[in-house]
Amino acid sequence: MSSKPRLQGKVAIVTGGASGIGAETVKLFVENGASVIIADIDDELGHNFATSIGSDKVSYYHCDVRDEKQVEETVAFTLEKYGNLDIFFSNAGIAGKLSSILDFDLSEFDNTMVVNIRGVAATIKHAARAMVTRKTRGSIICTASVAGSFAGCAGFDYTTSKHGVIGLVRSACCELGAYGIRVNSISPYAVATRLTCAALGMEADEVEAMGQARANLQGITLKTNHIAEAALFLASDESAYVSGLNLVVDGGFSVVNRCLPDILK
Repeated sequence: MSSKPRLQGKVAIVTGGASGIGAETVKLFVENGASVIIADIDDELGHNFATSIGSDKVSYYHCDVRDEKQVEETVAFTLEKYGNLDIFFSNAGIAGKLSSILDFDLSEFDNTMVVNIRGVAATIKHAARAMVTRKTRGSIICTASVAGSFAGCAGFDYTTSKHGVIGLVRSACCELGAYGIRVNSISPYAVATRLTCAALGMEADEVEAMGQARANLQGITLKTNHIAEAALFLASDESAYVSGLNLVVDGGFSVVNRCLPDILK
């Protein structure tokens, strides 16, 4: 196998890149030779994180995906600084409220849709425009969730939004394949990120314990680096003919009906 870094010479943007899955992915992309723009709304955290990496291949840029203009400006900044855009990891998102459909707050629902659906649509749009204009055979990756494939493991808002992300990915894959652009999503099981911990009001070890108690695959705890590795695969030429895939990283959680194992016990 070649020892050449898997993203050598490539340019990437990672939204929600200052913490959690995004931050882990930024580090892995840089380790594999990419130049990366960390796009986030937490300026202090983002600047400090970029500085901590200590490379001229990493820059921070403020980007609130709810504002399409900021998404467009982030892409323009990337093109001006690095000259191209090969990879866009649309990872920014919020958890939404844990509420029943009988009494959920529509204003909160709207906010979740704006970030998790409209924001993703804006990133796909402007990433694709840059790639098409430059004839770049790029890779667009979106963070979905196991909650995007079935109900019952997250709140109403979040579940609805992540179903929509998978629909966006499949629709974009259909159109952008003609330009050689690949569009895929990653659907993680429970990961103890800052976002998840805040949404559940738990510490990281508590979130991991809860996830492991319900997990199918035992003997390993899902971490942000596992999701970053999946993003690296989809960003690299190793997945050159992979598009429209919803890569589920859940240890088999979403394909196992727990009824029979419980009965057998």
